Amino acid sequence: MPLHLTKIAFGAKSYDQLAGWYEGRSDIRLTTRNRPTRHEEVVGGSLYWIINHAIVARSPITGFAKTEDGRWDICLTPDLIRVHTQPKRAHQGWRYLTEDKAPRDVAAGEDIGDALPGRLAMKLERLGLV
Repeated sequence: MPLHLTKIAFGAKSYDQLAGWYEGRSDIRLTTRNRPTRHEEVVGGSLYWIINHAIVARSPITGFAKTEDGRWDICLTPDLIRVHTQPKRAHQGWRYLTEDKAPRDVAAGEDIGDALPGRLAMKLERLGLV
């Protein structure tokens, strides 16, 4: 079972804006100062994007590459896969996410309706309503 990463989509206010980052690009790389300790386990997993305190999408991780300045690129496929919204607290950097806690993908043709804003989803989850 692959391990996944979560990351705040800093600057994106919506899924559509995040999807705009991917348009027309064949090479998606996310630069980070340090390579994840468990980097071998996340290759084949996905990077789950967080917007407004909720996981909204994922991109499969294909590998890691060292940059000229000593940083690391997390190499992603150019596919942005929408997932069922799941509340997730904000954090700095990236965090690990196990397969059993990852939200499921939205199936082709499935209508998810308007996703709940992340903060509202978190409050409803605390009340046991979601």
